[in-house]
Amino acid sequence: MTQADFVVVANRLPVDRTPDGEGWRRSPGGLVTALEPVMRSADGAWVGWAGQADVDVEPFVFDDMHLVPVTLSASDVQLYYEGFSNDTIWPLYHDVISPPTYKRAWWDAYVKVNKRFADAAAAVAAEGGIVWVQDYQLQLVPKLLRELRPDVTIGYFHHIPFPAYGLYSQLPWRKQVLEGLLGADVIGFQRVADAGNFARAVRRQLRYETKASGILVPDGEGGTRVALAKAFPISIDAESYIELAQRPDIQQRAKEIREGLGNPRKILLGVDRLDYTKGIRHRLKAWGEVLEDGRATVEDATLVQVASPSRERVDAYMQLRDEIEMTVGRINGDYDTTTHTAIRYLHQSYPREEMVALFLAADVMLVTALRDGMNLVAKEYVASRIDNRGVLVLSEFAGAADEMGSALLINPHDIDGLKDAIIRAVDMPAAEQGRRMRTLRRRVREHDVEDWSRGFLEALSAFHDRSSRAAAAEVEARSDDDRGDAE
Repeated sequence: MTQADFVVVANRLPVDRTPDGEGWRRSPGGLVTALEPVMRSADGAWVGWAGQADVDVEPFVFDDMHLVPVTLSASDVQLYYEGFSNDTIWPLYHDVISPPTYKRAWWDAYVKVNKRFADAAAAVAAEGGIVWVQDYQLQLVPKLLRELRPDVTIGYFHHIPFPAYGLYSQLPWRKQVLEGLLGADVIGFQRVADAGNFARAVRRQLRYETKASGILVPDGEGGTRVALAKAFPISIDAESYIELAQRPDIQQRAKEIREGLGNPRKILLGVDRLDYTKGIRHRLKAWGEVLEDGRATVEDATLVQVASPSRERVDAYMQLRDEIEMTVGRINGDYDTTTHTAIRYLHQSYPREEMVALFLAADVMLVTALRDGMNLVAKEYVASRIDNRGVLVLSEFAGAADEMGSALLINPHDIDGLKDAIIRAVDMPAAEQGRRMRTLRRRVREHDVEDWSRGFLEALSAFHDRSSRAAAAEVEARSDDDRGDAE
């Protein structure tokens, strides 16, 4: 197997099977975009699941990237992925909006699969290489990898929130997860608050000393090493959205979308995975009440809600879909006319080109997440608004709120406040829209996904360089000892 100086370990490979099942195509997503230049320059490898259960795939090369598939059985997918990752960790880390389920069989599967990923990373990493582990499905990999390959430098990035200690402490395997993460040299989070929650959990559970962003971790040899835990807010490939927004065919598609909705005065847009953390129910309730109160009519404004399918075999998600679709039906039944609709609900996924056309068509973007690590849709909307118009209504519980203070920040639990923000956005003068949007766009363009990956990898490289110097000094010391023995 080819050895790589730089290895990414993620739940999924950056490719999907083509519809005919014969080949591969690149997956959409900012992570691939951010890491592709590094992968190419370092001749890197990517370890991950190919997305199909019980399918063994040999390592292969795609777009000059070495891909190392990890096989998952149908049982692994059910227990490790749908179970522990998405029905234990996901709800727990999102403030228990939906109750987590704690099952020992799920935990056992999580440990087993994390070992499999660690083994694959250990096998492909070159001597003294760098390994970057991604997200909550693989929280045990850093420690497991360090035990197998103490020579490599390990980074971990946590894409979702990390909960307050009072919630985290519910987890029966809380110490094991913390110890797993502390196998990394650099542990990245979306928000300063998330890094603080992690450090607090470490102090309370493991009694390790923390100083600023550093955590003193026992090295297993009677000494300590320092692990860095801090915020590295993720972003998007802003220039790619700007290029799409400038295309005449996409601008024409935006006009067609408005015409298809009956040319209302304003279009409001929500774009989310169908997930209970996204605040879709709160958004629909607020919009329904705005119409009920007579503060807007369907001729004035239409809400377009894109809710892409997600985790359709999980009970909580099936119940959420039923509730949302019932609410949409009731509101439309009460307020639709033969020419205009209150809510255009789309339970589908769309290519990026269509999403940018929707962003251009929408006068108001509603991001009402109850808890979100970052929410990249907010940044995608802003990047696409090359006309410096449009209004972003953004939940203060999304990580993006830390960077996007020029949005209309809201508490989605405050329905009256959300209604007022919607009306303010709909009626906002063009001059104020321009001032706010220019500030938002400057931030997104300056702090794009390349800036994010560069910042994290620079921090990781500092540890790598320190480890390399220490290893070289150790080799030199051994050589001196050997010379002394020879004399």
